[in-house]
Amino acid sequence: MQRLALASMDIQDFGAVSARTVVAGVEAVCDPLGALYLPETRLLVVSDLHLEKGAAFARRGMMLPPYDTLATLKVLEAVINRHDPAIVVSLGDNFHDRVGSVHLPDIFRTKIAELARGRDWIWINGNHDPDGTVDLPGQSADELHYAGLAFRHEPSLLAPAGEIAGHLHPAATVIRREKAVRRPCFATDGKRLLMPAFGIMTGGLDLRHKAMAGLFDRQSLVAHMLGRDRIYSVRFANLRG
Repeated sequence: MQRLALASMDIQDFGAVSARTVVAGVEAVCDPLGALYLPETRLLVVSDLHLEKGAAFARRGMMLPPYDTLATLKVLEAVINRHDPAIVVSLGDNFHDRVGSVHLPDIFRTKIAELARGRDWIWINGNHDPDGTVDLPGQSADELHYAGLAFRHEPSLLAPAGEIAGHLHPAATVIRREKAVRRPCFATDGKRLLMPAFGIMTGGLDLRHKAMAGLFDRQSLVAHMLGRDRIYSVRFANLRG
């Protein structure tokens, strides 16, 4: 299901079948809404929210439907309600451009403050928003090292085991009932995990794309694909080429 269609549903009581994985010895839960939850530390990870993308395009004279921030925050609220994390880490490209958080309407600023109340919130800086956030709860950082893992926006070929990153918007394709089905996915080989883009107006990059080269041991690589209400875990060898 497309992210925009998902956001239009009543998802506060949205049931889900998650998938468990292990990254560098740390247990993690891949949620069908596109967030990663680490039960031991009660840490929730999302990536590439691209808030205010519609507004960013409008500033450049290209009009898009202005509902992306509202819809993305609705999905974020649902996943926070489901897991009740103590810590939320947003892995960069939190806003679609450098001034997105500056011009964020008060109604959305208030919503984010409500979601952050009683939690630690870390905004990782991304290539779209390298200067951090303005007048929002939490703190901004280029990367975070916590509980044996490294959280950053762009994956690094030089990173040791235990990297959680975003940026590349991984997606995978399988054949189902003789039709190709393409979905955003969590991608992991047990050493590194790439997050799907959480924003409802974001695209995806296939795991076979050259930008993914060298990031994974493909023999161990699994795509945890986002379905309507569950995760479908598919080994790389079984994905459509």
